[in-house]
Amino acid sequence: MRLATMRNGTRDGALHLVARDGIRAASAQAVAPTLLAALEEWPRVRADLEALAAELEAGGPSTIPFDDSLALAPLPRTWQWLDASAFLNHGALLSRSLGMDPIVSPVPLMYQGMSHEFLAPHEPVTLWNPRGDLDFEGEFAVVLRETPAGIDADAALEHIALVTFVNDWSQRAIVVEEMGRKFGFIEGKPATTMAPVAATPDELGECWQDGRITATLTVALNGERFGEVPAGEMDYSFGELIAYAARTRNLAAGTVIGSGTVSSTKYAETGSACIAERRGIEIIQTGSASTPYLRDGDRVSMRVEINGDTVFGRVDQTVVRR
Repeated sequence: MRLATMRNGTRDGALHLVARDGIRAASAQAVAPTLLAALEEWPRVRADLEALAAELEAGGPSTIPFDDSLALAPLPRTWQWLDASAFLNHGALLSRSLGMDPIVSPVPLMYQGMSHEFLAPHEPVTLWNPRGDLDFEGEFAVVLRETPAGIDADAALEHIALVTFVNDWSQRAIVVEEMGRKFGFIEGKPATTMAPVAATPDELGECWQDGRITATLTVALNGERFGEVPAGEMDYSFGELIAYAARTRNLAAGTVIGSGTVSSTKYAETGSACIAERRGIEIIQTGSASTPYLRDGDRVSMRVEINGDTVFGRVDQTVVRR
């Protein structure tokens, strides 16, 4: 099933089910008012939501038109956003372009980001600092039900309620400064955008394998192809990421865990899912970067298609000066 949050004048919106045709929806208010409320009672409410989803697919009488440009993020705010760097090729390219040794770690790289606000998929993005080198980062993500501390990677997969993709915005120049202080990201990581639809893993079919989303993320900048990047080279599975995050803590229902920027070793064919990686490739190939970071008026769009089905809807945002 596929879930979205529609505007209703509140910060958390109203939970809806979305049909597979992407143009019809139905209220799920009879089951749970919000997605976070549903996730906190997931074992109890999932069957009821699936029954409503079946009615929707059958053309139930309570359907309404679905327009993802009117949707909020599925989770407009939640308890926790943990973002990893599970595509080692991405880090290796950036390190190589900067003349640095790759970061070698026995565990996944992960940081805790801002979770009290996820941007809507068609919401303008603020250019907070024109010299901050604003960049987009296309990633896949999972949304958890209640997950206990100490869980192993295999068992962790059973606690994934939903999957989606995100655009994890970064102010690259500021991130570099913050990394130099060795104490985490604050200013360099503004609010992340979440795709309009979150789906149960079974909606991905063969593109959900071994705790990984193997679909292709398509990114466009100002209407031109920037990357069509397959996610099959994810080095850490989501099960491994969850197990790492839960080593010493319970993970609340509604926790979102990101894959980090989707990346491919075949980047000459696939392109990239962020500007920094493309600039790194340009430095490696020509000695200098030519692709600029984002400016006022730039438009970034992302989607994921599986056999012609735009499972998660579309992200389409314009950068606006503060």
